[in-house]
Amino acid sequence: MRMILKLVTISLVISLFIVNIPQKADASIGVSATSAVLLEQKTGRVLFEKDAHTKRRIASITKIMTAILAIESGKMNQTVKVSEQATRAEGSSVYLKPGEKIKLNDLVYGLMLRSGNDTAVAIAEHVGGSLDGFVYLMNQKAKQIGMYNTHFANPHGLDDHENHYSTAYDMAVLMRYAMQNKTFQKISGTKVYKAPNSTENWDREWKNKNRLLSKYKYCTGGKTGYTKRAKRTLVTTATKGDMNLIAVTLNGPDDWNDHISMYEGGFKGFDMAEVLAKGKIAGAKNKYYKNQLYVKKSIVYPATNDEMDLFSVKYKLEKPKKNWMRTKNEVIVGKAVVYLDGKVVQETPIYLKSPKEKKKKGLFDFVKEIFLSVIGVNDNG
Repeated sequence: MRMILKLVTISLVISLFIVNIPQKADASIGVSATSAVLLEQKTGRVLFEKDAHTKRRIASITKIMTAILAIESGKMNQTVKVSEQATRAEGSSVYLKPGEKIKLNDLVYGLMLRSGNDTAVAIAEHVGGSLDGFVYLMNQKAKQIGMYNTHFANPHGLDDHENHYSTAYDMAVLMRYAMQNKTFQKISGTKVYKAPNSTENWDREWKNKNRLLSKYKYCTGGKTGYTKRAKRTLVTTATKGDMNLIAVTLNGPDDWNDHISMYEGGFKGFDMAEVLAKGKIAGAKNKYYKNQLYVKKSIVYPATNDEMDLFSVKYKLEKPKKNWMRTKNEVIVGKAVVYLDGKVVQETPIYLKSPKEKKKKGLFDFVKEIFLSVIGVNDNG
């Protein structure tokens, strides 16, 4: 008969004390944008928001999705033959020519730095097979990563479709996803890029339109946008110490200063608190697992000074399976759940090294560990 797994919730809840964290003053944030959001990259916590879930036109910050799909396609070193349709794209352009051959990698730089609508179409046709095919990929990816109030109708953000929209929050979700990719990080933060020009005797040189890269020393990347209907849109990233933030504004007439204001408020108002350190967790021992439980990654969460005493951790362990003693490798036996003021904010798996793996240390060491665990002595002090 199959054993039914039962969750055994340990009643012990450990209040965690965070030390050596300087006191921060709460910073009031004011922005000109109609919609705005400030997000911490590692955890996804929203540190500030203003009408962040209202659907709005987004202009060229659309190209963040176009760029990450191109990068993930695995075709960055392929050569693209530019179509006439691509060269006819309206608005901002890097002035591609029909029949020109250029690497997809260079097109993505032109897309992100100069916001070339011609590059967006050329990328879409090459990666998606057609504009419609690429738009399908865009919306598929949006659903996959949790952009639930977004719909893409083109790869560039021009106002040629009514059903092309997103929200400030969804665009932060997209940027958070994209920033996990090192190639995207590099392109997004590049100030100047030179691309070979197959039709001329000189190379193209593109300077990034994201003025925040030079205006704000903590800025690490981003994408600008503007159309008559969307107005000014902007997505940027910034890093200070161990905190990485994402800022988004939609219809922001003073967007550069909006982003600086949000970043300064975030950096001053929050600290990255290590709520649970990686390694052995003695507080989660029970009759099945003794003192051999551990987590592989520490849990770090952005918090204000007032929130530091509101963290707690609860360990939820599973009753062992019938064959767990014969397992050769480490096994997941539960999870550590982090609460902030009674609400779940993060969780991580709890691991156990199998008895068979312990035997590799030698018979004497194994017997010693069993003896110490029986009498309740921790060999590690």
